[in-house]
Amino acid sequence: MNPIRAIRGTRDILPPSSTVWNQVETVAREVFRRYNYQEIRTPVFEETGLFARGVGAETDIVSKEMYTFEDRDGGSLTLRPENTASVIRAYIEHRLDQQPGLQKLYYMGPMFRRERPQKGRYRQFYQIGAEAIGAGSPAVDAEVIEMVCEILTRCGVEGWKLFVNSVGCPECRPVYVAALRERLAGVAAGMCRDCQRRAETNPLRVLDCKVPEDQPVIDALPSIHDHLCQTCRGHFDSVKTYLADRSLAFEVRPRMVRGLDYYMRTTFEIVHEGALGSQNSVLGGGRYDGLAESLGSRVAAPGIGFSIGEDRLVMTVEETTAAARHTIDVYVAPMGEAAFRHCALVARDLRNAGLVVELAPAGKLKKAMETANKLGARKTLLVGDNEITAGAYTLKDMASGEQTTVDRTGLAEAVRN
Repeated sequence: MNPIRAIRGTRDILPPSSTVWNQVETVAREVFRRYNYQEIRTPVFEETGLFARGVGAETDIVSKEMYTFEDRDGGSLTLRPENTASVIRAYIEHRLDQQPGLQKLYYMGPMFRRERPQKGRYRQFYQIGAEAIGAGSPAVDAEVIEMVCEILTRCGVEGWKLFVNSVGCPECRPVYVAALRERLAGVAAGMCRDCQRRAETNPLRVLDCKVPEDQPVIDALPSIHDHLCQTCRGHFDSVKTYLADRSLAFEVRPRMVRGLDYYMRTTFEIVHEGALGSQNSVLGGGRYDGLAESLGSRVAAPGIGFSIGEDRLVMTVEETTAAARHTIDVYVAPMGEAAFRHCALVARDLRNAGLVVELAPAGKLKKAMETANKLGARKTLLVGDNEITAGAYTLKDMASGEQTTVDRTGLAEAVRN
């Protein structure tokens, strides 16, 4: 009988990689705390209409990539492909607009898209994200971008690049889309099949095409910056000023539109060359004024957010930093049954002191030392009948081979040192 394996596009996150995942999440939580963001946890499945209305029916996510199924009551449910729409749904449902001040929320968890699996891209993938809801100020945009850059810096990632753009608003974007559609009418036939479809249904999506052969055509298309209204132009200029005030280096990318229909005005993306190869986008985000109203809110709720591809970020951290590995502080090796019962209490005391302890079964000294070496323990505590009688233990430093005699009261400190 063949063994059952993980479904294509999913994976098990095993030690020591899981240690790096925990480190990244700990860093993110601390940065969110300092910027006064609080955690929100939404269901992993929602009504399909939430994503069709929120993300956009003509996006690749909704049209080709969602995991959708019929519930027993006949309703259509979808595993969340992203979380901004879910957060806004919760914001509306629980009337968070009635709370004082800007609502600053963050989340961590799995998302689901049926994409072609490749390096850094999975069908069950993980995102760390945040949303600032309730203000349309460009100052909020700059602070959100500053915060996500701080997360990368504190994770030890270097050499990343920040790209920013403005995709206009409902007043000026239709003018640009019309110009784009007119230009595409003469060139779309020579582009990929997806772009031929997008040229008719949603011309902005053409700018998000990643097919190399289409890039020269896309580069020659009109720039949205030539069509921004005065309000959008002023908003974007302020964002750039506030980023410069923070000494954050950035590059303006006029054709960066991101893959979701709800974005307006500010969009941004951070890329990193290295472990990700061609899939070098670590995170992206943008402003989504109007999304709440499209999902049924009676109150205007302008907002901006981002999502970090945690799978990709962890790969980058593992490649570019000396990520700390899980380390056993002390391997406790009892010599005999009586010593084992005694060592169980010693191990408990050491764990209560905050140390990582592995208690071996009662056995022979040679095997215990071999196991301690394989596990990478910093020190090994040797305990037999003589040590119990004397009230003093032999503590061996596994790197230097030095052995010292330590009593029980000073054991935790000796292990730390």
